[in-house]
Amino acid sequence: MRQWLNQHIQAISLVLSRMRQNLLATFIMFCVIGVTLCLPGILYVIVNNLNQLAGSVQSEPKISLFLKLDTQPDKVAAIEQQLAHQPDVAHYEFVSKDKAWQQLQISTGTAAVANNLEKNPLPDAYFVQPKSSDPAAVEALQQQMQQWPGVELAQLDANWVKRLYALLELGKKTILVLAALLGFAMIAIIGNTIRLQIVTQRDEIEVSRLIGATDRFIRRPFLYAGAIYGIGGGIAAWLMLAGVISLFNLSVAKISALYASNFRLDLPDAGVVTTIVASAVILGLLGSYLAVSRSLLKFELVKH
Repeated sequence: MRQWLNQHIQAISLVLSRMRQNLLATFIMFCVIGVTLCLPGILYVIVNNLNQLAGSVQSEPKISLFLKLDTQPDKVAAIEQQLAHQPDVAHYEFVSKDKAWQQLQISTGTAAVANNLEKNPLPDAYFVQPKSSDPAAVEALQQQMQQWPGVELAQLDANWVKRLYALLELGKKTILVLAALLGFAMIAIIGNTIRLQIVTQRDEIEVSRLIGATDRFIRRPFLYAGAIYGIGGGIAAWLMLAGVISLFNLSVAKISALYASNFRLDLPDAGVVTTIVASAVILGLLGSYLAVSRSLLKFELVKH
C-alpha cells in the first residue's frame, strides 16, 4: 500500500515540477480550457435566470370567461362556485356587465362609440388567474372552462408564454449541443498537449520500458497532468464566468431600473461550479488517456 501511494505521489510531484518549469505554457493551457468551459456556462446562467424570471411572472397569463348575455344570476353564482372549488385556479375577479359598461363610457378612446350604442352589449365576465404558468396546464384549464354551462367564450392569451418556454427549451438544447462540441474540442486540446509532451520525453519513456516499466507506470504521470489541467481549467472557467456575469449585471441593473425591478443574473451555485470542475477533470483524463494509449501503441509498432 505504501509503495503504491509513493508511486502516485512521485508521479504528481513529477508533473507539478514540469508544470512549474513551464509556467507560461501551463497558464495558457488553463486559460484555453477555461474559455472552452466558460462559453456553455454563460449560456446556462442566462437561460437558468430567464427560467427563474419566467416563474416569477407566472401571474401574468389570465383566462377571460365571458358569459352568455342571457345568463341568469343563478348560473352566474354556479360558475362562481365552480371557480371557488377549482384547484387549478389561484384567484379570480368578477366584472359585471354594468361595471364594464360604465368603464367603457368613461374611457377616452371608446366613450364616443359607447354613447352611440342604444344598449349595453357587454357580458358579465370573470378574469381568472391560473396557479400554473405552464402552457399545457393553462390551455387545459381554458378548454375545461369553455365547456361550463353559461360560458360563451373562455379566452386565453398565452402566446407569449408559449414563445418564452419554446425559447427556453431551445436554449437548453443549445447548451447541450455546445457543451458536447466544446467537450470534444477540449479532449482534442488536452490530448494534443499530452502528445507533444510524450514526444519530448520519448527517450525517457523508451529507457523506462527497457528497465521494465509497465504501460500503467508510464501512463500515470500523463493522466495526472490531464487531471491537473482539468482542475486548473475548471477554476479558470469559474473565475471567467463570475467576471462575465458581473460585467453583464452592470447593464442588466440599468435595464431593470427602467422597469422598476431589481432583477440580476445570479452567479452559478456550488453545484454548478462542482459540475464544471468535475467535467473538466473527466475530459482531461480522457484526453490524456487517449493520447498516451495511442502514443504507446505507436512505440510498439515502431519497435517491431
